[in-house]
Amino acid sequence: MTHLHKLRPLVWLVLAPALLCGAVGSLRPGTWRPHTQTELLTHTLYAYRGWQSTGVVLAPGDQVRLTAKGEWQYSPVVQMHDANGGLWAPDFYPLGRGRAPGGALIGRVGENGEPFFVGRRSTLYADVAGFLYLRINDDLLGDNHGQLSLTIERLSAPAADGVGR
Repeated sequence: MTHLHKLRPLVWLVLAPALLCGAVGSLRPGTWRPHTQTELLTHTLYAYRGWQSTGVVLAPGDQVRLTAKGEWQYSPVVQMHDANGGLWAPDFYPLGRGRAPGGALIGRVGENGEPFFVGRRSTLYADVAGFLYLRINDDLLGDNHGQLSLTIERLSAPAADGVGR
């Protein structure tokens, strides 16, 4: 059996990222397995940050399922809650005017996309191209606390004729 410190430099460059990412078990015969796309698209969203890129680029017609777990708080005077939010948001929140509760998980596609409600679980049909951004529905982020774990599952794109939408 070859020891890692005796490997050639080129092989080491190939193996080093796997070792740093915790895939040491994958080097043993019979333990490697392909990861599903869902496993690779899990993100942590923080209540105290504004729009956070998921790194997922969407094209018009793409379909993704978003599932959020965890709790966060958008004000010290409200309880911790999940991605569905708490009290209804005032007009000056990113998604106000009775469109989503305060503290809810919201999203947008692209830098200037129109915000939409995500909550605990949503399926998104992208109308425009761009990165998927997410955040808490709140105007002041400095007093927020908590985080959500978000799974993004890319579903098959709908047919070109619009069937299945």
